[in-house]
Amino acid sequence: MEFSLLAAGVDTAGGLDTVALSRWQFGITTVYHFIFVPLTIGLAPLVALMQTFWAVTKKPHWYRATRFFGVVLLVNFAMGVATGIVQEFQFGMNWSEYSRMVGDVFGGPLALEGLVAFFMESVFLGIWIFGWGRIPTWLHTLSIWAVALAVNLSAYFIIVANSFMQHPVGAEFNPETGRAELTDIVALLTNPTALAAFPHAVAGSFLTAGTFVLGVSGWWLIKDARAKAKTATTTQDGLALDNAPAAEASASGTNTAATDTASSKATAPSSENTAATSGDNRHSMHRPAMKVGLWTTILSSIGLFITGDIQAKLMFVQQPMKMASAESLCHTETDPSFSILTIGTHNNCESVIHVLKAPFVLPFLAEGKFSGVTLQGVMDLQEKAEALYGPGNYSPNLFVTYWSFRAMIGLMVGSLALAFFAWLFTRKGRLPKGKWATIFSWGCLAAIPFPFLANSSGWIFTEMGRQPWVIHPNPESVGDPRTESIRMLVDHGVSGHEPWVVIVTLVGFTLIYGILAVVWFWLIRRVVLDGPPAESGPEAVASESTEDDEEKQLQPAGTVSFARDAEGKES
Repeated sequence: MEFSLLAAGVDTAGGLDTVALSRWQFGITTVYHFIFVPLTIGLAPLVALMQTFWAVTKKPHWYRATRFFGVVLLVNFAMGVATGIVQEFQFGMNWSEYSRMVGDVFGGPLALEGLVAFFMESVFLGIWIFGWGRIPTWLHTLSIWAVALAVNLSAYFIIVANSFMQHPVGAEFNPETGRAELTDIVALLTNPTALAAFPHAVAGSFLTAGTFVLGVSGWWLIKDARAKAKTATTTQDGLALDNAPAAEASASGTNTAATDTASSKATAPSSENTAATSGDNRHSMHRPAMKVGLWTTILSSIGLFITGDIQAKLMFVQQPMKMASAESLCHTETDPSFSILTIGTHNNCESVIHVLKAPFVLPFLAEGKFSGVTLQGVMDLQEKAEALYGPGNYSPNLFVTYWSFRAMIGLMVGSLALAFFAWLFTRKGRLPKGKWATIFSWGCLAAIPFPFLANSSGWIFTEMGRQPWVIHPNPESVGDPRTESIRMLVDHGVSGHEPWVVIVTLVGFTLIYGILAVVWFWLIRRVVLDGPPAESGPEAVASESTEDDEEKQLQPAGTVSFARDAEGKES
């Protein structure tokens, strides 16, 4: 079914047409929202794991780790909800023609996400926040595991909806209404595209959460070690000064009150020093938490390579144009090399020059073989598309597709490097010293953004590589009148707004999201600098007798208390 922009009253004159503006708005809001999603998906199971360790062992450091990273989870979850609300409304506001055609199908998984997954998240997260010390430990621990399950279930339903845009299944086209109608909910929920994309997205989320936990814990490990060293040095200097008059008095044979005072000072360290050197202090959680982050980063990296390989092989079959564009493979070749670096104008196939290539990689990525693999090029696929769907440009933006694919892979290096050096510097209870401690400390913080950027790059590659389709044709549906018409170009799915209307919402959402970004960064930074809580468990908090402490006990897990760091300065 064809839709005409001109008939819909859409202005396409000039560069700022409704289609381009709507795409920019959806791209900005979606990529921004996706900054928070992977951390929530990956961090929820890690917090649940830490609380399980505490419930089983009753070791205080696992309680502190749970509360510390639990606050990060709550802040991130709240920001994800706030930015995610806009996404579903945009389908009606900016993409009404798309919604009209596939709303019967696309709305199903979105409804399941809201009514099942988000409902579970909200209920059990509330129980977890306000249940500390009020419900049995096993039930409280079960609630955070329910949250972890719900956020991943939510991710699956969203990926099912997106996978229908990538590879429509489970529906038939009704020529009388011009709409796709759901015929098989099981086929929709078991879309092979979704089954391949979901584990890859979860692995990327665990990489994000693992890198975050590893980076923050590694930074705090060095910070705490330096604070203890500084405290020990200060204590030794103080003891030397206090012992001086005692030594003089002893040498002169006098036994004065000053001698007794000095001796008592020498033998009784202050409570601050005791806290700084005690084996059970609020910073004892950093090394065990770092191990959790380290192993999560390593295992998720392996998972990403495996699931990414599976997904790539599927994409070569379902969307060969996307994968050809990702390689700037302009003409059909047998056993082409994997392009590492190219120069030229990437939107013009004839100007692309492959500077650095790796043999055997691309055939294996496509079919699992090192030779004997023929891959179709962009130009040949363009001719086939024109024969099937009529005149038009059916190739995506080569520059964006090519480099987002490489950014997705290359940015993993930051997490892998952090994992390697964390293992190297801290194995068997070691700690880096001197300049290496400084390098490791700053490296921990510098590596945290890498998986966030890698996830965003992967999402950009997935969506931009599908262009110019908003619903990519299913290659298996060609010749089937019931399903071959379930396809739609981006130009045909947009609402009939005037460009200035979209400009207003684009600017408004961008400004609001920018403000939210500043707030989110400030909150996360504040939580991290504040450090873990001092209490060692709900029982320890409940033993306090003053009214103020009782109020502190009743604080939900998401409440941030601005404590002082190990150096005695406000964080």
